[in-house]
Amino acid sequence: MSGSGIRPDGAAGAKPPATVIAIRDLNLTYATADGPVFALSNVNLDIATGEFVSLIGPSGCGKTTLMRAIADLEQPTSGSLLVDGLSPEEARLGRHYGYVFQAPALYPWRTIERNVMLPLEIMGMKGDERRARARRQLELVNLKGFERKFPWQLSGGMQQRASIARALSFEPKLLLMDEPFGALDEIVRDHLNEELLKLWRATDKTVVFVTHSIQEAVFLSTKIVVMSPRPGRIIDVIDCDFPRDRDLSIRETPEFMAVAHRVREGLRAGHAYVD
Repeated sequence: MSGSGIRPDGAAGAKPPATVIAIRDLNLTYATADGPVFALSNVNLDIATGEFVSLIGPSGCGKTTLMRAIADLEQPTSGSLLVDGLSPEEARLGRHYGYVFQAPALYPWRTIERNVMLPLEIMGMKGDERRARARRQLELVNLKGFERKFPWQLSGGMQQRASIARALSFEPKLLLMDEPFGALDEIVRDHLNEELLKLWRATDKTVVFVTHSIQEAVFLSTKIVVMSPRPGRIIDVIDCDFPRDRDLSIRETPEFMAVAHRVREGLRAGHAYVD
């Protein structure tokens, strides 16, 4: 599927989109009492405006570490990493990205609306504008009418949608999602995958998404980055040239299964890198 020259929106021959994330020769090593832990090794990756990019690999391969480096939550040992042409620190301070964690991390004593408004309060935004933005984002994730509920009154899937609304509340260009649906059952996960695609189409955000699920990666992505066991290396980058308005039925097509097979083969091949 890679190198077809056809954009997912069908605009063949269109001007290539701008690069949002540029990673060159990135290495990240943790110093521990038992010696160094090599988390990332020689990572090179470009992510363009409007792409939905999934990072997939075995547990401990550095997927989350790579995302945290993009978010300025981890500091690379060497190499370069630019977000919108800025250092990760500059991008973080400029609020260029929203971050969705594995758990919703909602404050139980705040209503859903007030949880979504929290980043806006920290930014010093006026109350009327905070409420307007929060309600706009809650409507976007299909939580209109739940503004005054508390997190414990919502299902796990609804809580995670609220956390996505919070990440979007200050309208960042980039959405970083660290396996947000991993703890949910398959039925809820499938539903939220479809909802996330609708959200991506509606907002045109650039999304970087960590997952352990091959089906999820293939269904959601315009590009899949396959990583090896630690130290994390990129062993394949796969373009998914599926229509932007796809639904779950695409998982039964030969094209979908062919991409899934390539991801699976990449994950198997990656084990050859184990030290």
